[in-house]
Amino acid sequence: MKNETIKNKTFGFERALYGTKNAVIENCLFEGKEDGESAMKECENIAVVNCRMDLRYPLWHVRGLKVRGGEMTENCRAAMWYDENSSVENCRIGGIKAVRECRNTSLESCEIDSPEFGWQSVGINIKDCTVQSQYAFLHSRDITADNMSLGGKYTFQYTENVTITNSELNTKDAFWHAKNVTVTDSTVRGEYLAWYSENLTFVRCKIIGTQPLCYCKNLKLIDCTMQDCDLSFEYSDVEADIIGNVLSVKNPRSGRITADSVGEVILTKDSVYPPKAEVRIRNK
Repeated sequence: MKNETIKNKTFGFERALYGTKNAVIENCLFEGKEDGESAMKECENIAVVNCRMDLRYPLWHVRGLKVRGGEMTENCRAAMWYDENSSVENCRIGGIKAVRECRNTSLESCEIDSPEFGWQSVGINIKDCTVQSQYAFLHSRDITADNMSLGGKYTFQYTENVTITNSELNTKDAFWHAKNVTVTDSTVRGEYLAWYSENLTFVRCKIIGTQPLCYCKNLKLIDCTMQDCDLSFEYSDVEADIIGNVLSVKNPRSGRITADSVGEVILTKDSVYPPKAEVRIRNK
């Protein structure tokens, strides 16, 4: 069956294309004085091409969604919720709470500026995107990201099964309580990195910022560098191979930390857990 084409139209009223199936929606505007919401709710197998969405909740409960080009404006609140099997390419995504409680969402070459982005979702794949968001990806799992530029505090908290490569993360309190995370060939900049995480691995990463990687379980650093990292690894179970200097290491609970130099190893008498990790200076 040939897909219906809906082209060059403006929709401002509520549920304008509710329940539409097997359609290409092209060069359309979702805006107007009617201020209608939920324009494409409960749709199935639709392609949204070069459209401008300026109204609330346009893409809820959509199954089989392709978005190509266009824009979800800052007025496009909560643009994608409860969707399944979605792909979004070359789109500007604004508005608070985009992508929530979705399954199998792919985003490629997108510019995303959305507070509370990507919450409580399963299966998020990001490639060649910029993301600006407070609390991005909270309580989501099965996430992959490649060549992502991320800015915003409190990212990847309570996430599970995350793989990040070739990315730049400018954040704070990232990966708190996260489980099963691998970050490779990336820069991670921010304070208090990954406290209370479990099964977290950094490979060939640059880690920047104060008091990183405390209270971690099964933490691994492989061929990483650390800049401005003081009071590192407190109460963590860690295996770390660090190229260059670490400003200070404090009360690491277990494992081994190897670096070219360590400014200070702090072992306090009031430590809650006996600091049993070995701190080694390479070639000494």
